[in-house]
Amino acid sequence: MSDSLHPDSLAVHAGRDDLRRLGVHAPPIDLSTTYPFESLDAAVGSLDAMMAGGGPTEAGGAIYSRLYNPTVGRFEEGLAALEGADAAVAFASGMAALTAIFLAAKADHKRHVVGVRPIYGTTDRLLTSGLLGLTVTWTDESGVADAIQDDTCLVMIETPVNPTLDLIDIAAVAAVAAVAGEIPVAVDATFGTPVLQQPLRLGAALVMHSATKFIGGHGDVLAGVVACSEAWAERLRQVRILTGANLHPEAAYALHRGLATLPLRVRRAQETASALATHLVAHPGVGAVYHPSVAGRDPRGLVGTQMAGPGAMLSFEVLGADGAADGPEAFAAADGFLRSLRLATPAVSLGSTDTLAQHPAGLTQRVSTGEARSKGGITTGLVRVSVGLEDADDLWADLRQAIEQGRRQD
Repeated sequence: MSDSLHPDSLAVHAGRDDLRRLGVHAPPIDLSTTYPFESLDAAVGSLDAMMAGGGPTEAGGAIYSRLYNPTVGRFEEGLAALEGADAAVAFASGMAALTAIFLAAKADHKRHVVGVRPIYGTTDRLLTSGLLGLTVTWTDESGVADAIQDDTCLVMIETPVNPTLDLIDIAAVAAVAAVAGEIPVAVDATFGTPVLQQPLRLGAALVMHSATKFIGGHGDVLAGVVACSEAWAERLRQVRILTGANLHPEAAYALHRGLATLPLRVRRAQETASALATHLVAHPGVGAVYHPSVAGRDPRGLVGTQMAGPGAMLSFEVLGADGAADGPEAFAAADGFLRSLRLATPAVSLGSTDTLAQHPAGLTQRVSTGEARSKGGITTGLVRVSVGLEDADDLWADLRQAIEQGRRQD
């Protein structure tokens, strides 16, 4: 697929190069768990190639679906094209993808990760737990250089940040990591999507997506994917083979289909999110509003440089009856808000065609430490909204009545 194509064209056509040869228009779903081989010598050669992190040889074939699946491969090709990457490696979930990154980064007795907070709660918990044999130093963007040690193998960031939508300067972090010894930077870019930012072009080594979210786009598939160089992809594939964290081909088909509409969905939802943020800033029952379009929320002007737009995610604080954004009354107001929604759905996850709202302190960030939540500005009144494709006026009417109902129930 030509690199000269506009991203919107790539979204429609990438990963479909073999369809004309196959004589089909829609990508087929290959559900085989095992594949016949013509000769033992050829099969051995193919197995060796895949165990080393490459693809199957033409003569030896795929052998077994844990090693390679063509439907998954098509999705990986499409996502890699959108990210401007050499390759992409898909996994059964976003956390499986992150785990593979951390395992692949361990090398030459290096076991230390620099993590930039705030970050998705389960990522925080995984690194803090020591489950993978890693140690972590938590810092903010300005402290990355000081946090790097001799045994640092990775710098892990998320931007836009979950759930406060802060923007981290990927190029600046990558430059610091490069000066410190060519330390790879991994970016969780789930909120941004390849439509709005391509971290590899800014110096990151790996970009990860919980493909469950915007890439799938319909709330019906669980997946993760990492875009990177071919050298990193080989390491990630080896981890995937050994851990069995494979993406199912039916999920890969749904994700590949979702790529075609990804630019349209993200831009439409982004437009609505910006309109909602404007309304929320003016509402007396709302405290802080977190969206890069809000005045003061993008002080370095990264929207327009690093990102093509502010995105479709936003968060805001529902104030309690006492006027506070934190504490038991704010928690009760946020709970009342979520229970009063009529159009939006109170549920975790994000990136679906319909609007979802959830409570970070009580749900997605609850698994991180209280200190991490406090330092990250995650108050008990904070709610996170994944804006969908509904009419903007209808959504605002729903959010407004829910805010008012929620505060009355407090």
